[in-house]
Parts: sequence; structure tokens; C-alpha cells
Amino acid sequence: MAQERKAMRQRIKAPRALNGEVSPPGDKSISHRAAILNGIAVGKARVSNFAQSADCFATVSCLRALGVKIESLEGETLSIEGVGESGLREAEDILNAENSATTMRLMAGLLASQSFLSIITGDESLRSRPMGRVIQPLRLMGAQIWGRSVDSRAPLVIKGGQLKGIDYTLPVASAQLKSALLLAALFAEGDTVITEPSPSRDHTERMLKAMGAKIKVAGNAIGISRGRLKAIDLNVPGDLSSAAFWLVAGSIHPQAHIRIRNTGINPTRSGIVDVLRNMGAVLNIEDEHITSGEPLAALSVQSSRLHGTEISGEIIPKVIDEIPLIALAASVAEGKTVITDAGELRVKETDRISATVKELSRLGADIDELPDGMVIRGVKKLCGSTCDSHRDHRLAMMLGVAALIAEGETLIDNAEVVNISYPKFWQDLECLSKK
Repeated sequence: MAQERKAMRQRIKAPRALNGEVSPPGDKSISHRAAILNGIAVGKARVSNFAQSADCFATVSCLRALGVKIESLEGETLSIEGVGESGLREAEDILNAENSATTMRLMAGLLASQSFLSIITGDESLRSRPMGRVIQPLRLMGAQIWGRSVDSRAPLVIKGGQLKGIDYTLPVASAQLKSALLLAALFAEGDTVITEPSPSRDHTERMLKAMGAKIKVAGNAIGISRGRLKAIDLNVPGDLSSAAFWLVAGSIHPQAHIRIRNTGINPTRSGIVDVLRNMGAVLNIEDEHITSGEPLAALSVQSSRLHGTEISGEIIPKVIDEIPLIALAASVAEGKTVITDAGELRVKETDRISATVKELSRLGADIDELPDGMVIRGVKKLCGSTCDSHRDHRLAMMLGVAALIAEGETLIDNAEVVNISYPKFWQDLECLSKK
């Protein structure tokens, strides 16, 4: 593989083979939650393998501005000294969530319970994303929150105060929204019950339970009461959403065998494994074990003969971040793949349905856009072209994987955006590629 890094452009040619082992970065979702929950707990914690991503550092920056002592140690480890239930202080300036919707939504839940004024904003992309779904239930709990566009967009102005528990059914299956309400409920009078339309990732519930919260899960309903948290040391599992790029790469490249170490396989996140296996991928799970309440394993994948499938309904929340990758795999699979019920993709960092269709089409994929998904008819090969990440980290990495099987050279503009979630992505791609 020939690869040249020039400013904002990544240049890739398909390698002869893909072989080797890789360790994905620490899980972003778990890293966010480990920082926030330990920050409001009693005691001191060490969080190792903390995700070295711009998103997670935005959360750390917000917590520091609110008075939480967080020290960076060697080996991607943070030392966090919790401030307890009433130790947060008013920030001296506007809080900046950068590009991270997780930061903004979870911090909104936390700040809604505080007695001081907070203003939180983000970059242009984040300021365009919907926040009304967080504002509405927090107002029902007693918080005062305002935002742009008739209280639906950031910046958000939050005047917290005494909250009360509520019984609330989420309009969509969203781990961010659920987690925001769980954080607010930790400081609310009375019980809170949150019901999901279908299961979303449950890292918050697992971590709250490990830290001593009064939380119960029954089916799609989560009940929680006010309570104190105890800080816990945590080793963050490798991010399955990041590992997914190598799972797809290994499945679609004609000469590949990749092993991915130390990867979280939380069942609310592992939809990509189920989908790829259903498409015919030769994918194995090895060395399963539990660490800090989260299941981990090594994953191995090799060149496979994939076929089309249909993806909709309850599995969508488990694969929502991986759908552009699934579309890539479907582009070179036998037969037709139909993806529906994925309208949430239109309000991510970019409109991921439109952007995925546009960029894969440039590479020769036979793909059409649906209002809530895509239809993909497999082709025999992709061809190199000039593509654009649309400043979306997951699209940049998906295009990087596509380039590994495309004839000729592929150029990816705005490729530096991978730093948002996987800063070493291009280096790991290089290490796996055999010339």
C-alpha cells in the first residue's frame, strides 16, 4: 500500500494483503461516562486506557472547568478526584463540547441539577444537532433550559435547581438521552423511571450499578433513585465501534486475516458482529472475560464471501454508528441489502445517509438513498476516486477501508477528522497493510 499524508488529504492504494493484530482505542462511550461519574463520586479513581479522542477530552475539559480535579498520567490513564454530590462549581466561562454530542447531552443532564448558571456550546456541526429531545424531559424534572432555534439547538443556557423524579418514555432509543436523564435523576427528589422503545447501549447503567447507585433494570425500563456514588478504578475496554472498521476490512479484502485485541463486546453494542456473521463473515470471538462489569474479548476475522441482508427494527440502535460500514460491506456482497428504520443517521455529525450514498457512489457502488436508510446492490469491485469525509470521523474511516479494496488510488479529503475518535487509525491501517 502506498500512503502519503499531505495536510488534510489521505492517499491510499489497495494492499496485497491485510494481516496482523491491532488494539482499538479505549471505548469512547465508556470513557465519557467514567470521567463524569467518577467526577461526581466520592473518592479517587484511576481510569486506564481512557480514549485519546477529541470528544472525550472535551468532556474532561468541561469537568475541569466545573472544579473536578483530573490529572493525566502515563499510559493513557487519568486520575480523577470526585467532588461528591454538591462539589461542582459554576464555570468561569462558557463550556465547550467541541464536536461531541455525548458531552453536550450528558453534561446537560448533570448541569440541570446544579444551583448555578451554565452555558454550553460546541462547533458548527454540534450546534446544528437536535437538543430538544434532552431539553423537554429535563424541563419536566424542573430544570430551566433555553437554546437556539426555539430551544432545539445549542448553545444551551442551563439554570439548574432542585429536580423531581419523573416517569418518562423516550421518543427514540438513545443512550445519550437516557444517560442525561439518569445523571439528572441522581440529584432528583423521588424515583425516576425511564422506558426505552428498544434497548440502547447500557454502559451508564452498568457503571452506575458498580458505583453503588440505586438502580434497577427490568426489560426496557430503568428505575433510579437519588444516591451517592463511590469512585471506582476502571480499565476501559477497546472500542467495538473502532474495531468494526477492521472487522469489515478483514471480511471484504480478498487476502486478510486480522485479530483485534481487548475489545468490548457489550451486547447492546455488538450488532455489527451479528450483522457481519449473518452476511457470511468468518468472524470468531475468543478469550471472553469480564472487566469492570463490561464483557471483553479478542475478535478475529478473515476474508469472507458476503451476501446481502435486510437490516431494520430493534437491531438498528445496536449498529447505528456502523451503518456506513455495513453499506460498504454490502457494496461488494452478493445480492441486495436493504437498510431501513435508520433515520437517526440524518442528524449525526453530518447526514450520514446522504453522505454515505454520495461517497460510495463515487467509488462505483450501486447504492440508492431511502428516507430512513439505503438500498445497496453488490458489485464485483470498487474503483479508486477522490472522496470527502464531510468532516465526519466515521465516514473518513469507512472510506479508508473502502480504499483497501478499490482498484487504483483513492484520495480522502479532510482525513484528519479521524482524531475525533481514533487518532491512530491511519497508522494502524498502514501496519495491517502488506505490500
